[in-house]
Amino acid sequence: MTPLELFIVFVVASAMSGILGSLTGLGGATFLVPIYSLFLGIPIEYASGASLISTIATSAGATSANVKNKIVNIRIGMSLEIATTLGSIVGSLTVAFIYSHHLENIIYIVFGIVLLSQVYVQLQRSKFELPKPMKPDWSTKIFSLHGSYYDMALDKQVDYYGVRWWLGEIIMFMAGYISGLLGIGSGALKVLGMDWAMNLPMKVSTTTSNFMIGVTAATGSSIYWVFGYIQPFIAAATAIGVLIGAILGARLIPKVRNSRIRLIFTAILVILGIQMLLRGLGLF
Repeated sequence: MTPLELFIVFVVASAMSGILGSLTGLGGATFLVPIYSLFLGIPIEYASGASLISTIATSAGATSANVKNKIVNIRIGMSLEIATTLGSIVGSLTVAFIYSHHLENIIYIVFGIVLLSQVYVQLQRSKFELPKPMKPDWSTKIFSLHGSYYDMALDKQVDYYGVRWWLGEIIMFMAGYISGLLGIGSGALKVLGMDWAMNLPMKVSTTTSNFMIGVTAATGSSIYWVFGYIQPFIAAATAIGVLIGAILGARLIPKVRNSRIRLIFTAILVILGIQMLLRGLGLF
């Protein structure tokens, strides 16, 4: 293919990833790394580098729309960002060691496990449109873990509050580590931290995750750049495509039910998780 044709392929693939990433709160990078490495033949280190750059674009595009919809909870997101940033630094330094010793299969296997590990929790919670209320704890008041938004799909105002901030913080550190290790925004773990650990509505979890992944990715991408894992041509095309997809996805969120988003989220986790695991084991 010519450079122009290749550029268009990257833009289209990343736009589709951006839509899915925005809807599910995973960030387009979660889908980009498998697509680039499994189907387009891009070395996984360069796919991860480009995906980190695209994650920043996803976060900017989706958050701007979600703030307007008043679904994203910036206060909660900021309270969890310290843990994700620290984890991203540690993860990025770990992956530099892995790539320098040609142990890429480890990344494929870990990536597959991370994706598949989320499936059970999502299936259990897919039975409910909104989470079952839990009693507020000490962290609810101290960190103001509450908010409200108008849900167009349910046609009502949804008030909510979060719990177990400390557990969310632990999961966020792990999310940051996985982000740096795999070159993704680690939205899957961020959504899990807010959805399962802190008992927030799925739409709040996904939109707040989209806000957070940009900061996490910016931290990790600086280290990837130093080690030469970011190719400007791939990163530029990817950022453009993902930004377009993220804006489109954010406009769809208010109109889609939480349970439907969760089912899409789960199906994609299964498909990509199995493929990455098989590649790491040399079977794909």
